[in-house]
Amino acid sequence: MDEILLTIDGKEVAANEGMTILEAAQKIGIYIPTLCHHELLEPYGACRLCMVEIENRGRIQYVASCLYPVENNLVVRTRSEKVDKIRKMILELLLAHAPDSRDLKELAEEYGADRNRFDREASFCVHCGLCVRYCAEVKQKFAVGFVDRGTRREISFVPKIAAEECWKCKECFPLCPTEALQAAYVYVQDITAKSPFKLVL
Repeated sequence: MDEILLTIDGKEVAANEGMTILEAAQKIGIYIPTLCHHELLEPYGACRLCMVEIENRGRIQYVASCLYPVENNLVVRTRSEKVDKIRKMILELLLAHAPDSRDLKELAEEYGADRNRFDREASFCVHCGLCVRYCAEVKQKFAVGFVDRGTRREISFVPKIAAEECWKCKECFPLCPTEALQAAYVYVQDITAKSPFKLVL
């Protein structure tokens, strides 16, 4: 496998072909925030918090580091004025949905994000997709999935499958950055026997 040399925050990094910028940064201990990335799952790019600044042949771009593949002579900056502004805005939008998320509040403090900038639409779900993807890709049980599209996209348990599989698994619970999944499952357990109902977070 060919070795690729790039620079991240002024440090020369040797990465393997096929690695992403996020993986290359993690390899040398450089922290890039992300809510939707997990080493066992395929890259997804939902939260965009891992946005970084790249420079290639004099051209500057802003890309999701969990999706962007490493390239020879690529220059990456994980923090800059523009990167921090992008992350701050994303955090403020996410906080409108999950204002009490411990992970979001910690990041908001780091980036100076205003928890009250946008009107609250507290669904408690930020659509990172970790629960859906883990259940499908790792467990292959498909007990939770996406419904609708665009701004109406939500996550729902499939009660019949969830009632049989989730009680003995619950491996996706600690992955949830808003901690809403546990409460949602308790509710879906309660209503499963009463009606064929899909719980929407």
